Amino acid sequence: MKSEKCVMIIAGEASGDLHGSNVVRVMKQRDNSLFFYGIGGTLLKQAGVKIMMDASEISVVGITEVLSRAGNIWRGMSLAKELLRTMRPDLLILIDFPDFNLRVAAIAKRLGIPVLYYISPQVWAWRQGRVKKIAKIVDHIAVIFPFEEAFYRKHRVPVTFVGHPLLDMPLIENSLFSLLTSHFPLPTSHLIGFLPGSREGEIVRHLPVMLKSAQILSQRQKDLKFLISLAPSLERSLIDKIFAQYPSEADIEIVNGTTPVFEKASLVVAASGTVTLETALSGTPLMVMYKVSPLSYRIGRALIKVSHISLVNLVAGRGIVPELIQDQASPENIADTVMNMLGDPDGLRQLSKTLSGLRHLLGGSGASGRVAEIAMNML
Repeated sequence: MKSEKCVMIIAGEASGDLHGSNVVRVMKQRDNSLFFYGIGGTLLKQAGVKIMMDASEISVVGITEVLSRAGNIWRGMSLAKELLRTMRPDLLILIDFPDFNLRVAAIAKRLGIPVLYYISPQVWAWRQGRVKKIAKIVDHIAVIFPFEEAFYRKHRVPVTFVGHPLLDMPLIENSLFSLLTSHFPLPTSHLIGFLPGSREGEIVRHLPVMLKSAQILSQRQKDLKFLISLAPSLERSLIDKIFAQYPSEADIEIVNGTTPVFEKASLVVAASGTVTLETALSGTPLMVMYKVSPLSYRIGRALIKVSHISLVNLVAGRGIVPELIQDQASPENIADTVMNMLGDPDGLRQLSKTLSGLRHLLGGSGASGRVAEIAMNML
């Protein structure tokens, strides 16, 4: 017998859109009468979710940066509240995006709607007091890092470690580093990948710095080439506009997605986020950078409780890749770090091997199926 139940889902960012779409597909395979609706992007829509508001309208990083999208965020919150009250879903699935989604969870709790939270708010890293609120408003949380499970159990939040959803995706291996036992030298003409982020604000802050560092690097070593990855959530016109503002003589190509970068790059300069873990799992050596507004940075520094910001170093439990944050993330410092890493081929090979080894720390494949199983049980 068909359930004819409805599920509301909210994914505010590109990675959440991807991982949420995989969960929806598994759930539909188990019961194709389920009706999904909510806030998300192209991939959730393709999976069969009725998108009531595009996530790009409310996606933003940084405490002060929220002000620039305040109107959209208020509209999104009002819409979410209205959808919960009028449609009364049988289950609310929230994916990451904590500042928005925790408010939605509180509304659902008051309405008696069960809440499944997938991809934990990073309360173990900063603003740990939020775990008390999570315990009151979330019925079950599905976490993707093993150390998160112990944290939530300690605070008596119903939790399941489901593994990392990146392990459900086809493995992309870097052709330069896949034969780690090879004694062949790395090429002297290197390809450098730039991953500036998946949000408009990240591109505006990071891409000019990356373009300036490419200019410096091309002056220091003439045969360097550069690939800039364009995330599917972004318009090419934004990249072109920044290129026009920061002309460069460096040999730069814009590519769609990350696959060309992971397959060919000797080294990647990546904005902190999920993409750093994707880079690591491909075995591509990387360095991490990130910038927010000065006020956001000062507030964040006071609240953050971990010694690293990149997921790569957090999962490894130590600093295996360089991090340049805020003022340290200057074009000159990025260029210096890249040149130092390229100047140590043996170090690059060892780093590639270490990064590839992170897979065993992230659980096996099947995260989407395990989340779907939890969701179906909650229904």
